[in-house]
Amino acid sequence: MDAVLKFANQSQGRDRVFRATQYACALSIYLLRNKPDRKDLVARLKSLENNMSAGRKLLRLGNAANSIVAAKQTMQLSDRLLGLCLTVANINRALYFICDNAVWAKNVGLIRSINKERWSINASRYYLFSLVMNLTRDLYVILQLMQKKGRDNRFKSRMNQHLSDCPEVAEAVIPELDALIFLLLETLRSEPTVALDTVKNICDLFIPLDRLGIYKSSAGVVGFCGLISSLIGILTLARPTLRIKP
Repeated sequence: MDAVLKFANQSQGRDRVFRATQYACALSIYLLRNKPDRKDLVARLKSLENNMSAGRKLLRLGNAANSIVAAKQTMQLSDRLLGLCLTVANINRALYFICDNAVWAKNVGLIRSINKERWSINASRYYLFSLVMNLTRDLYVILQLMQKKGRDNRFKSRMNQHLSDCPEVAEAVIPELDALIFLLLETLRSEPTVALDTVKNICDLFIPLDRLGIYKSSAGVVGFCGLISSLIGILTLARPTLRIKP
C-alpha cells in the first residue's frame, strides 16, 4: 500500500496512469466501433479519453524546466555520443512541452492569438525528434553491450553450443545471421532495462508518426502502442531498477 501511495503522489505516476487510461479507451473505442449496441459505452469512453488527455496536459505544466535541467546534466556525461543523444533528446522534449503547454493555454482560453493546430503539429515534431534520439541512444547502448558480451568466453561457448544444437536452423539461415540474432536476444534478455526502454520508444514512435502523417496507422494500432508504452512507463516508475540510466 505504501508503494501505491508513493507512486500516486508523484506527478509522473499520475500522468502514466492517465496516459494508460487514455490509450486503453482509444483501443476499446476502436474495437467497439462496429457494434451499434455499444454506442453509449463508446460515447462514455470517448468522454473519458478526452478528460484523461486534458488532465495530462495540466499535469505536464512545468515539465519543460525539468527537461532543460536534464539536458544540462547529460551535457556533462563522459561518453560524448551518449551525451549528445540524450542532450538533443531532452532539448526536443523541452520544446515539445512548451508547445503542448501553449496548446493547453489555448484550450482553456488563456491565449487567443496562436494557431492551435500549428502548435500541436510542432509539438508532435519535437516529440518525434526526441524519440528518434532516444532510440539512437538505445541502439548505441545495445551495440556496446553486444560487443562486451561477444568477447565473453562463456558466452562464446554457449553460442557455439546453440549453433551445434540447431543444425536445421543453420541450414535454413546464414550461420552469421543466426549468431547475431542469438547475441542480440541474449543481450536484451540480460539487460531488461535497455529492452524495456527500446520497446517503449518504438511503441511511442507510432504516435507522432501517425499525427504527422509520415506513417499512418489505425486508431487501434496507436491505442495499443500507447497502452503498451504507458504500462512500461508505469512499471519502470514503480520499479526504478528497471529504468535505463542515464
